[in-house]
Amino acid sequence: MNRFVRSGLSAAAAVLAIAVAPSADAQQFYNGRQGDIVFVAPNGDILDYVPSGAAYARDRRGNRVLVDPYGNVIATEMRARGYYPRPPVRDAYNNDAYYGDDPYGDSSYSERGAVTGSIPRDAAIDRQPLDEQPYPQGGENYASIEPDQQMPEMAQPKPPQEPVITLKNKSKSEIVALQVFLDRAGVSPGAIDGHMGANVTKAIYAYQQMTGETLDPNNTDAILEQLRMTGGLPLVSYTITPADAAGPYVAEIPEDYAHKAAMSSLGYTSTTEMLAERFHMDEGFLKEINPGVDFTVPGTVIKVVNPGEVKAGSVARIIADKGRKQVFAYDNAGNLIAAYPASIGSTDTPSPSGTVTVERVAFNPGYTYNPKINFQQGANDKILNIPPGPNGPVGTVWMALSKPTYGIHGTPEPSKIGRTQSHGCIRLTNWDATELAKMVKPGVTVEFTD
Repeated sequence: MNRFVRSGLSAAAAVLAIAVAPSADAQQFYNGRQGDIVFVAPNGDILDYVPSGAAYARDRRGNRVLVDPYGNVIATEMRARGYYPRPPVRDAYNNDAYYGDDPYGDSSYSERGAVTGSIPRDAAIDRQPLDEQPYPQGGENYASIEPDQQMPEMAQPKPPQEPVITLKNKSKSEIVALQVFLDRAGVSPGAIDGHMGANVTKAIYAYQQMTGETLDPNNTDAILEQLRMTGGLPLVSYTITPADAAGPYVAEIPEDYAHKAAMSSLGYTSTTEMLAERFHMDEGFLKEINPGVDFTVPGTVIKVVNPGEVKAGSVARIIADKGRKQVFAYDNAGNLIAAYPASIGSTDTPSPSGTVTVERVAFNPGYTYNPKINFQQGANDKILNIPPGPNGPVGTVWMALSKPTYGIHGTPEPSKIGRTQSHGCIRLTNWDATELAKMVKPGVTVEFTD
């Protein structure tokens, strides 16, 4: 079997889309304007010097920044008169070269944050005390948590230690092959969309942790050979069946929880949404590779991702890495058997710390909205039992944790996983959450790490 062992990846290949000038120019610029501007480090400190070896550059937003020889942002230029109190200390995982501006040509799928900044203090987030109702209403198949909320790009976790991964003029189809390879290996890249980003990068390093091999994402020939041996081509033909076209589907998913509670199901809204989740795809990408296709007509032949077999095994321990936005599942021997991109907590409503356990697993769960322990949604002031479905607040599965109101669950918006934050729970794509749930039993430990 071909292996992807390489001597190492180039740590000096910066992912930021910037033009680097000599460090002497940066020093000269700083000295010439030091009364007008300040350089602010990611932790909020003001630099009074330019570190040795630093270079002057611009990030995607046009900010003037200083970068080290590896492309990591050292500081961002700010006007002195506009810089009042120091910004709060926050994670910086997304502001270095590892998560810099996407060099692969598409900013609409950006998974990075701004170079500096923090979550606004007036963000509409409200967690009430958790001890008023220790268990969900509506039975064991009902979850009781806050819904996940998309947070601004400005939230930033800690920088990783791995070298930068750079793709060299790879087409979208080649990136799809890489994503499918990782998905089949049990290291999920999230929704497959043909774009290189943080979820793919994290999956590459998880693959290396799992196998002990160094994966060269630029070796497309070797990746395609591995795909040939593990299920065939990354894209295959699929014929839409009468059952696919029939559904049943719902016309729309309302925002108001009272309207959700009045529905019989929070099912899929279209054939494309259903098929995209079945084949681990971004819905927009499914439509893109099938231009002009009417997905409602049985017998229509379309192209879909060929993700391979569902991962199987017995999970004994789960690590939820809040900084990486990634979940790692290990067996009894300590071997990594699966890894998934995740949305885990936020600055204002963080996930728990330490170790908890899985208490129960519910597939196709309902959702209990309780304004006394959750949050205020619209004008709703009563407990509401929201029906199950893939478009429900917790998606297709709920793994309740020993800390009340917290759990591991799915999502109605799989393409946002790893790009958004949650209200403290661990949110995965529906297919990843379902795969993990089938390998988990009550008593499995879940350790939250920073």
